[in-house]
Amino acid sequence: MLRIIKNAENEATADKVLMPIHLLIACLQEKTGLLGVISLKCELKVSSLRALASNGMENSTTDSKKDLLFNVPVSKDVQLVFQEAAICMKNYNQVFVNEGHLLKALLTTKVIDQYLSEEDKKIILNLGTTSRDMVAHLGEFNFPLAGANIVRRVNNNDYSSLLQFVEANFSSEWSQTLKDGFLADAPSIYIAVADEEIIGFAAFDVYKGRKCYFGPMGVSKSNRIKGVGTLLLHQCLREMKEIGYEYAIIGGAGPIEFYEKACHAVVIPHHRF
Repeated sequence: MLRIIKNAENEATADKVLMPIHLLIACLQEKTGLLGVISLKCELKVSSLRALASNGMENSTTDSKKDLLFNVPVSKDVQLVFQEAAICMKNYNQVFVNEGHLLKALLTTKVIDQYLSEEDKKIILNLGTTSRDMVAHLGEFNFPLAGANIVRRVNNNDYSSLLQFVEANFSSEWSQTLKDGFLADAPSIYIAVADEEIIGFAAFDVYKGRKCYFGPMGVSKSNRIKGVGTLLLHQCLREMKEIGYEYAIIGGAGPIEFYEKACHAVVIPHHRF
């Protein structure tokens, strides 16, 4: 997101005001993750969008102001977009605005409708604003050993406290998935514990009995961005590798960029596009 903002500011230099079209151009310039897929699937041309942006500025009377997040003045529409993106972030119980939140906000506020065809909107909505399955190659990945002091495998005594933690912080669906996981002789579920309290969990091979399937995973909101999720993820993936799995499927990955960085996972393409 920081790179997208920087590139959007660079696009806005000539116009002297950052507008939603500059954010769209910056998204299309990003060649990683979902945005890379979108830039390939959409027929939007950056050069054409730049021309449209310049024409739009000539006819625009949009008020602008300086914002602490940006190094250039931003239009009211950009302020609206980021307000909507923040709402989207909170609805997903996340702590950072990511590219998915931004794309959804650009679409729901309709501030870039004039630049998009209905097909473009459909592609962006389906590829960029919904959870996606990812795959991580385990064969050549060396997982760090750090974290043994707070991460451990569950035992039967953890059953009630873990389910209460998941239902309070996440969902009853995830709680049911973990209940099913506890039916195994050696549940493939790990927890992170601090001050004798569960602060996070991760599991594999528990969702509908699917093998090579990582998830669900969750960390309490107050303990995110501290590396707890990475420790839990690596513990599970290390064990999956030791079992003999060559790949791990990460189902319905929300923070795509987290898994890209933590285990070099890649998005599994939708064949219908």
